[in-house]
Amino acid sequence: MTACIAVPQPVSLRKRLPLCHFRQLYGPEARRLFHRQPEPFGEHADRELLAVALGATLYAPATRPDLAMTIAKRAERGVCSMVIDLEDAVADHELEFAKQQAVATLDLLAASQDPNPLLFVRVRDADAIGEIVEQLGSGTAVLTGFVLPKFDSLTGPKYLDALERAAERLDRPIYGMPVLESAALVHRQTRDHELTQMAALLAEHRERVLAVRVGATDMCSTFGIRRDRDLTIYDVRVVADVIADIVNYLGRADGTGFVITGPVWEYFADHERMFRPLLRTAPFAESDAVPFRQYLVSRDLDGLLREITLDRANGIQGKTVIHPSHVAVVHALSVVTHEEYSDALNILQVDVGGVAASEYRNKMNEMRPHRSWARQTLLRARVFGVAKKGVSFVDLLSALVMM
Repeated sequence: MTACIAVPQPVSLRKRLPLCHFRQLYGPEARRLFHRQPEPFGEHADRELLAVALGATLYAPATRPDLAMTIAKRAERGVCSMVIDLEDAVADHELEFAKQQAVATLDLLAASQDPNPLLFVRVRDADAIGEIVEQLGSGTAVLTGFVLPKFDSLTGPKYLDALERAAERLDRPIYGMPVLESAALVHRQTRDHELTQMAALLAEHRERVLAVRVGATDMCSTFGIRRDRDLTIYDVRVVADVIADIVNYLGRADGTGFVITGPVWEYFADHERMFRPLLRTAPFAESDAVPFRQYLVSRDLDGLLREITLDRANGIQGKTVIHPSHVAVVHALSVVTHEEYSDALNILQVDVGGVAASEYRNKMNEMRPHRSWARQTLLRARVFGVAKKGVSFVDLLSALVMM
C-alpha cells in the first residue's frame, strides 16, 4: 500500500502529491497517530470509494472574489471536496456573474500544479449544467460533477439527462449528487411514493450518482423550524423521520443503496449556552486535553461532534459543511479506530457464520450480520486511515486543529 503522509517532502513536491486525507500531517506526527495510513485517491477511483472519500464537503459562494485562492488554501489545509455554489448562496441578480466566476475559477485551478479538492458546482436547474460545460476550457479537467438541489421525481430525470450529456461531451465520468429536500419528500402522505420513484430513477443512473445529500435546512423550512445550536438534527423529529426513511430506501447495504451524506451544521461562533455541553470530559482528560475540550465547546463544535456520531449511527457518512473549522472535526471522526479495524478484519477473515469474541474482549462479533458493517469500515479505512491503538479522536482532532 502506498502511504501518502509518512515522509516529509519539499513543498514543491508535496504540491504534486495525489489527493489524500491528512496530507498536512507527515513524518513523526503521522506515524504517532496512524496504524494504517490513508491511501491516495483521485476522481478516477472506484465510485464507491470516491463517495466515502468525500468527507467534509465545504461549500463556497461562486461570487466570492478570491474563490480560486480560497479553494487552493482549503486544499492545503486538508479539504478534499468542495462545492462552488450557484444556488442559495447567490442572490438572483448575481447569478450570471456567479456562473462566469465558477467557469473562470475552474479554468484557473486547472492551470495550477497544486492538487485540487474534488470540485462540484451546485446549479439552480438542469439547464445550467450544459451552460457551464459549454463554457469551460481547461477547467473540465478539474470538474468532478454537479450538486443537484431540490431533486425529486419531477426534476430528477432532467438533471440526470443533463449529466449524461455532459459526460458524453467531456468523454469522462461526471458525477451528480442529488440533494433531497423537497416538500413531496418531507410530507408524510407523499413520502413513500416519492422515495419509491426516486429510488427507481437513481438506480437507473447508478454509475452517474456519486452520493445522495440530505438538505435538512429546506426540510426544516417546510415547518418554519430552525434548529437551535444546542440540538442535533436528530432532535427535530419531523426531519429525523425523513432522514430515517431516506436511509431505509436509499442507503441499503445490499448493493442497491448509495452513500448518504449528513446535513449541514449551521453554527460556528461562541454563544451563551442554554443547556450543558454535549461533550464528555473523560476522553479529553485521558488525552491530557481538557483545555482543548473547552476550545471545542466555545465554538459550538461539541454539537457538531454529537451530530456526526449520530449520523454514523444512522447509516450516514460524510457531511456538508459551511465553515472551514468543521472540516477537521468531520475527518477526525472518520478515521477508523484500531478496535473497529480489528473487528472488521476478524469478521471478514471467514466466510462461514458463527460468533466470536472481539480481540478487545468487550463485545461479540457475529460473522454474517456484521459483514456489511465490516466491509464499509475497511472501505473507510482505506481513505481515512486507521488510528494506532490508544489513539482517540481527541488526539487526531487536536493534531489537526493546533497545526
